[in-house]
Amino acid sequence: MAEQTSSTIVIDAPPAEVMAVIADFPAYPEWATGMKSVEVVEPGAAGERPRKVRFVLDVAPIKDEYTLAYTWHGDTEVTWVLDQGGILRALDGAYTLRDLGGGSTEVTYRLALEVTIPLIGMLRRRGEKILIDTALKGLKKRVEGLA
Repeated sequence: MAEQTSSTIVIDAPPAEVMAVIADFPAYPEWATGMKSVEVVEPGAAGERPRKVRFVLDVAPIKDEYTLAYTWHGDTEVTWVLDQGGILRALDGAYTLRDLGGGSTEVTYRLALEVTIPLIGMLRRRGEKILIDTALKGLKKRVEGLA
């Protein structure tokens, strides 16, 4: 991923529980700010996590429908790349989970975003930071609320 923004949060749950929430795409509109709808368009093989997911996002200044292609690395990491987008030209990212022991997980979210509308680098990185921080806070609240 080129020129990415990242942030980290600690969640009071083991990595498998955190990854289960990350992989539960149909539930995203319940906790992920700006997600209007989420649909798995290419499920994984039996017992595997989804490979492609379609999102409808409305978070100013980005309103778009796009599809992400996912690669899963057990309960420690998931990466994705933009498969199809409207105003999005790139949306590459990753969640990396590190078991801290005692039922806690450190979650790092990395994101590289490119849009078809011109944005200076500082504004783009600020947008990435807002998306990341909002996603991590929502993920933490969702996972810890299910525990």
